[in-house]
Amino acid sequence: MIYPMTNEDFMHRAIELAKKGEGKTNPNPLVGAVLVKNGRIIGEGYHHAYGDLHAERDALKDCAERGENPSGATIFVTLEPCCHFGKQPPCTHALVEAGISHVFVGSRDPNPLVHGKGNSYLREHGITVTEDFLRQECDDLNPIFFHFIQTKLPFVSLKYAMTLDGKIATKTGESQWISNEKSRAFVHTLRNRHAAILAGIGTVLADNPLLNCRLHDKNGMSIGRNPLRIVCDSNLRIPIESQIVQTADKIKTIVACTAHSSSEKMHKLELAGVEVIQIPASHAENLQTVTPHVDLLALMKILGERNIDSVLIEGGGEIHYSALASGIVNKIYAFVSPKIFGGMAKSPVGGEGRAHIADAFSFSLEKTSQFNDDLLLEYQKKA
Repeated sequence: MIYPMTNEDFMHRAIELAKKGEGKTNPNPLVGAVLVKNGRIIGEGYHHAYGDLHAERDALKDCAERGENPSGATIFVTLEPCCHFGKQPPCTHALVEAGISHVFVGSRDPNPLVHGKGNSYLREHGITVTEDFLRQECDDLNPIFFHFIQTKLPFVSLKYAMTLDGKIATKTGESQWISNEKSRAFVHTLRNRHAAILAGIGTVLADNPLLNCRLHDKNGMSIGRNPLRIVCDSNLRIPIESQIVQTADKIKTIVACTAHSSSEKMHKLELAGVEVIQIPASHAENLQTVTPHVDLLALMKILGERNIDSVLIEGGGEIHYSALASGIVNKIYAFVSPKIFGGMAKSPVGGEGRAHIADAFSFSLEKTSQFNDDLLLEYQKKA
């Protein structure tokens, strides 16, 4: 027996559709929409990529292609419909013109240009609006967008893999591989999700990584996008022959250094296709160090001005500590592998460390997942 779909089912379908845009819509949000009439889906859509149709207009287009009439229909949309002109015209206008009778809205849009105004516009034009429908599930789609639109700073995630005893390498420095193949595959989902990936020069010198996205579908076809690569390298020690520099003509790459860096090395990097940006050196007291390094908060402000809405940090203990001490980390992805190294091997967070428990960096557990024998712990920054 087939049961009729419920309103919750329709919104869950909209959420499912929204996720299809992951890695393509930044700095726009993920949004899905489902048109329903007489208990039947007559059109559905989602925001495919930045600059493309918004979800509501995509659903109306699908409706037209099916030969359906949207007049009198209900639409389930994961985010409050926009009411201003940007890359696309207002979705509120399209819904009114289509004769939509009822709009179920999941998340409220924190964008000041839209917040509350989209729903108000619909009501003013005779459309019934149900707000906050499955709101938490819809909010969970867009932590990056919500943070960026309100702060103008990238949403920063810190990712690392460690053993049961908290090590990221053996005593001889071996680190490949701590996590299993399934965990490492998920890392490429994270790279696709973020607009940029950041590593410190220590990681580049030790591992010579490529820092690209190798995300594929079941048929082996590439479905990911390469994030902007950023290397924090105060003194421009990055080798010209490194994989990152050698592929900079194909994958957009930034090396962030301090003002006293070598102009000759800077010129060589730029000839290879690397963008070199000079950031003020930080001697911040809370980093408990006198060694000048790239000011990460200043770097995040520059990235925000460039519409880079998210950064995934995949570095070593020093850059991780600097990021935490700078207060820029919003989320942590910690992979725990069922291995034990022992000894004095490196841990995920280095630096000088905190002297008192009260000064610890604190996060709240958000989610746990299992990848065979590996455990992924997701933590979010405490408000």
